[in-house]
Amino acid sequence: MLDVSQVTKSYSGADGPVIVLRGVSFSLGAGETLALTGESGSGKSTLLHLIGGLDQADGGQITIEGRDITHLGDAERAALRRDEVGLIFQQFNLIPSLDVAANIAFQARLAGRYDKESARDLSNKLGLTEQLSKYPEQLSGGQQQRVAIARTLAARPKLVLADEPTGNLDEDTAAQVLDEMLALVNDTGAALITVTHSPQIAAKMGRVLRLSHGQLA
Repeated sequence: MLDVSQVTKSYSGADGPVIVLRGVSFSLGAGETLALTGESGSGKSTLLHLIGGLDQADGGQITIEGRDITHLGDAERAALRRDEVGLIFQQFNLIPSLDVAANIAFQARLAGRYDKESARDLSNKLGLTEQLSKYPEQLSGGQQQRVAIARTLAARPKLVLADEPTGNLDEDTAAQVLDEMLALVNDTGAALITVTHSPQIAAKMGRVLRLSHGQLA
């Protein structure tokens, strides 16, 4: 499903280049779950953004199902996120002018894979059936994160990338939302990478990789 080989990334700083990733390599199979852990600034989110096509690596190679995405242009990377890769962020990024039902359908419609029954089933499993006509501002943080998860999974991506997906939630709500997300990812057969600082969340993943100073520890 995913192969990351010797990926490097740096940014320009006031005193010269700031090296963020130093030759990171790993692979992930279809249906597998992986936690990326490490201290702040270790390169976790940067690596996730490179895999999701939100940024480009300086060196190395990233392939998804055998396709090299390392040097895709902006339009091709946008198509990758639309068609193959689902993103879930700590900030829910819901569209405030759309109700819950329309937010859930949004990504799936862009990908041409909207299925009303599937969306209804996702809403039911995530406890959102009674919230479908509401707007994001009317929801709790936990409910908004469930909408964000449903929106991503409704498009049936092959790879789900989650960056601290429960970081804005209290501990009990976070555990519940994470369990729901893992169950749904398992149902769809998608692979999942989660960036997290939480040992409890990492322990629920099939594998754990730790980044330190831009390298796998």
